[in-house]
Amino acid sequence: MKIKSIFISAVVALMSSACSDSFLDINTNPNTLPTASPNYVFTNALNTSATNMAGNTNAQGSNEIGHYWSGQWTQSNGYIISTTQFAYNFTNGDFNYWDGYYDNLQDYQFVIENADTYNQKFLKGPAKVMKALLVHQLVDMYGNIPYSDALKGVGSLAPKFDDQKTVYESLITLLDEALVDIKANAFASAFTSSDIIFKGNTSKWAKFANSLKLRLLMRQARISGRDSYIKTEINKIVTEGSGFITGEDVGVGGTGFFLATAGKLNPVYDRWGYDANGAKRALNNYPRLTQYLVNSLKASNDTLRLKRIGYATGGEGTTAGVSAKAEIAANYVGVPFGASSGYLPAGSCALGPSLLIKGAYDKPYILMTASEVQLHLAEAKQRYSDVTLPGTAKAYFEEGIAQSFRVLGANVAGAAAFKGSKIQNYDWDATTNKLDAIAIQKWITFTNFNGLEAWSEYRKTGLPVTPQSIQVPDTKRPVRFFYPNTESGANQANVTAQGTIDAFSTRLFWDVD
Repeated sequence: MKIKSIFISAVVALMSSACSDSFLDINTNPNTLPTASPNYVFTNALNTSATNMAGNTNAQGSNEIGHYWSGQWTQSNGYIISTTQFAYNFTNGDFNYWDGYYDNLQDYQFVIENADTYNQKFLKGPAKVMKALLVHQLVDMYGNIPYSDALKGVGSLAPKFDDQKTVYESLITLLDEALVDIKANAFASAFTSSDIIFKGNTSKWAKFANSLKLRLLMRQARISGRDSYIKTEINKIVTEGSGFITGEDVGVGGTGFFLATAGKLNPVYDRWGYDANGAKRALNNYPRLTQYLVNSLKASNDTLRLKRIGYATGGEGTTAGVSAKAEIAANYVGVPFGASSGYLPAGSCALGPSLLIKGAYDKPYILMTASEVQLHLAEAKQRYSDVTLPGTAKAYFEEGIAQSFRVLGANVAGAAAFKGSKIQNYDWDATTNKLDAIAIQKWITFTNFNGLEAWSEYRKTGLPVTPQSIQVPDTKRPVRFFYPNTESGANQANVTAQGTIDAFSTRLFWDVD
């Protein structure tokens, strides 16, 4: 693993104010360890996590490729078709999220190891939660990874790889440790602004930790013989008592942090939306909703969410957040996945107001939605009727749809209209296969927010059954990434020890079929 630590050339300026816009004036020095106070490292690490997932004007993030490979997004025909993404012609030189994630993890590790020394114990728990989040995403992209031997600097220049299932179990333990730290250490009031997710609210950090544990557990739900472990761990969450994220989402930054200044915008806005002066980015013409997504939402009469997920053909109009054309079903046109002609930017649906509105450069970058959590609870209760969760699978399912409407900015009353509608996968009572309905609603709720999770859940369930890329003559689809060539060069023996990796058949441990 490449030994990089992220930090700061602008730390002196940062010392003046914990809520200063200079939080974003941060550069990487790969040759030195962080020497700043953990609270500054923590703030920068959170911002870096958002950028690693969202991407920036130079490169895509892990969520972007997930939106493509889960069948939610494709590209318009204003560009030459990307064969790496849509013909699956990629190698170990493509999709290197590894280096950025491990750099970011080094920052969280620094916080964990130095919080006590700086009398900032309140940062240890949140840093452990974020460490768990990033490590689990690395597993979901690459399988076996360095974990127990990683993040030790010169103490382990060629860290061994750990079994991916073992890493998942270790993350549950790490989140248990995080909960102990969170509950024992309230944020000092002078440092709440260093937490650009929950502003020092430890109750919400505890809920996030439990919600992340639930995600990790339910990702394993189709593995034979895993039921007892999963139920035991869910029951432990219920007994612990902090609960789950409800009614709001986990978002990085937001107003007061992201600024209308180059390099300081919300990373999604900066990549696919507008620059600091409000000029439309060229990349605004690139991502497009797939034909499958658009037509599926139309067929289910789910047009309220459709209008928030995408703009009508012609894109955003002169009124911010409103389509240039009438927002009627006929003006919503998706692109067949991988199509290389016939769908120019103006004639297809761009990413919509749930994600991009001109002038809304300071929206939080969402890491997890309350909708996702409710749908995981629905799956847990449906699979394990004897688990101690207090609600019913139906109630969690319906609340998951309602929270999806909310986070998209649609009228939540529209979610209630599906009750008794007889529409499959929306009306719980009328739906034939409840677990399929939960999987499909997860796929919808991840759209525009959590592409990597959408791809992971798609690999787990195979749902919904999205069309193959037009660029691919057979049925093969990626099930993981190759280990990046940077890791092969720096840690060759341990990469080789993982055996021959086939990105189309070497499945992750939770991807059972």
